[in-house]
Amino acid sequence: MPDLHALRPLMPWLNGRRVFLAFTVLATSIGGCIAMAKVVANLAIGWQLTMLILFALTFTWIALAFWGALCGFVLCALRRDPLSLRRQAIVNPNASLLVSRTALIMPIYAEPPIPTIAGLEATCRSLLQQAETYGAGTPSAINKHFEVFVLSDTQDSAMADIEEAHVAALQQRLAGQIAVHYRRRPNNDGRKAGNIAEFCRRWGRRYDYLVVLDADSLMSGATLLHLVHRMQRQPSVGLIQTVPIPVGQRTLFGRFTQLASALYSPMLAAGQSFWQGDAANYWGHNAIIRTRAFMAHAGLPILSGKPPLGGELLSHDFVEAALLKRGGWQVLLDTSATTAVSRHNPYASASHNSFEAMPSNMLDFAKRDRRWLQGNLQHLRLLTGAGFHPISRLHFLFGAFAYLSSLVWLGLLLCTSLMVGYQAIETTSNPPLPEALSLGLLSVTLGMLIAPKLLGLLLTFWQCPHAYGGRLKLVTSTLLEILFAALIAPLMMAWHSLFIVNVLIGRAIDWQTQHRGERSLSWRETWHHTGWMTLCGIAWAGTMMLFSPSAFGWLTPAWLGLIGAAPLVKYSSSATWGGLVSRKFGLLQTPSSAQQPPLLEDFAALESRSHQSSATLSNPSLTLSLALPQEQPGDMPCQSFRYHVQTATKHAPPVKEPY
Repeated sequence: MPDLHALRPLMPWLNGRRVFLAFTVLATSIGGCIAMAKVVANLAIGWQLTMLILFALTFTWIALAFWGALCGFVLCALRRDPLSLRRQAIVNPNASLLVSRTALIMPIYAEPPIPTIAGLEATCRSLLQQAETYGAGTPSAINKHFEVFVLSDTQDSAMADIEEAHVAALQQRLAGQIAVHYRRRPNNDGRKAGNIAEFCRRWGRRYDYLVVLDADSLMSGATLLHLVHRMQRQPSVGLIQTVPIPVGQRTLFGRFTQLASALYSPMLAAGQSFWQGDAANYWGHNAIIRTRAFMAHAGLPILSGKPPLGGELLSHDFVEAALLKRGGWQVLLDTSATTAVSRHNPYASASHNSFEAMPSNMLDFAKRDRRWLQGNLQHLRLLTGAGFHPISRLHFLFGAFAYLSSLVWLGLLLCTSLMVGYQAIETTSNPPLPEALSLGLLSVTLGMLIAPKLLGLLLTFWQCPHAYGGRLKLVTSTLLEILFAALIAPLMMAWHSLFIVNVLIGRAIDWQTQHRGERSLSWRETWHHTGWMTLCGIAWAGTMMLFSPSAFGWLTPAWLGLIGAAPLVKYSSSATWGGLVSRKFGLLQTPSSAQQPPLLEDFAALESRSHQSSATLSNPSLTLSLALPQEQPGDMPCQSFRYHVQTATKHAPPVKEPY
């Protein structure tokens, strides 16, 4: 029996890292609050307390993001792994080292079949190519270690027939190389979490690991083999989450968001992994899971009460990660795929990929946030859950406050505006706010808010500007992204605040299939959802101009975005404007568009071919194989949030799982 303790992931001084981050964040927050106390010293005690509480919450949140980004910047600049702190080394995963069985599972619910199946096929072919190139001799050797499952919850029979035809064609194309199975449930009980749980109870014991893919996921063969090898080497790990980067965007909004993710996500993820350590989070896809750990500890109960804060857990992934950690398993955030872009290692840039798609316009983006917001607010009920690790509780709190911070920010702005208006009406010899100190604190706050973006720019400017079209285009694109982010921030603040109020008054929503693909918005739809913002912005700006021209000036970042909400949302949903900025001026380029990894090239070719050959799917020779693997039933008990008995976790040897 090998020394299992020696095979645990190396994470030196993890507690010290957490203490360092907590100290720096709290010290920064206290310093800001002391300055704010001096700023509001001339106000009535009620105003002082209100302003201080709102500012403390907002400034602490900004300080946490700042220090996390700074840690990530240092790690990425030194090319250090955020967990082990060792020099990062990208290796070629060798398929001949596989000693386990892995299921690639893709839960779907009324998804567009052509891009969904094309993405799955591109992932499979990348895996086969990696095996052929490194170590296995022939791609068919993958057949021994990987199987693919399309887990459908589609309820519409006509859509399901089209879905089955596309899967049948995929089975034929990959016959003899990798097995593709299709299972359709007659209901949608438990949504995605229930879909995966049903698979685990029927076939989970056949497989050592599960790789969970969304309908828009793309993962390269090198990344998949890297994850499997890591699970084999480290038997104490229950889940490894990669950092998926959005790709394939053509609208202006999509290109801005795609650029922001490519620029900042590697650095921010490294900073998170640095202090989260073995208690990282799970984002629901592009991750590998140890099956027996998941089955033993991640069965989800139903919250007491009615939706929106009760009932089924919508954001189930956070909870599953917390349950795995509670059960004694390690949950890791793997950043190797996002830090692989380098002119010094073109192989790593081209082969280590983890991608996803995203909403192409702000309305669809906000609708997705509405679902996530409801799920994350449910997590507040789990803060006192039995047995959870402190970092898991922080994940619950931070996930909820990511949306609650919008309401706090709105409250701070409204209180400031009311105070300015009140002081303008009341004649007083003392100025309500010391101007120099106020502007100084505002400058520090804005500087910390924008610092993560500037750090991401500096890091990319130094390490890989070629992947963004060169240094000049990189700087120009980043400045445009910062401006765009500043303009849309008030819109997201307004939407999130409205969504929170709806949840608090008991308005729940169902988790439906999100719109995937490009969608340009009409003026009518845009005004329907943003007209109230424009009217509020005009009223706010006019009131400030009337009572305090100086306050009107420094509140410009807030009211300007609201006034321009409709044109911002409308024109940013346009692929024409996105193409103009990208193709004519060469801006908003990302590594995925500038370097075109083979995975994306294959996906584009397969999707185009599927569109051209969709008429032949009615061919009688394309018959869906319904022969599913032999079931090996296993239990996946529902966990309790009220009590938990801690037991010693006996991890299996790294060579082979017991199943």
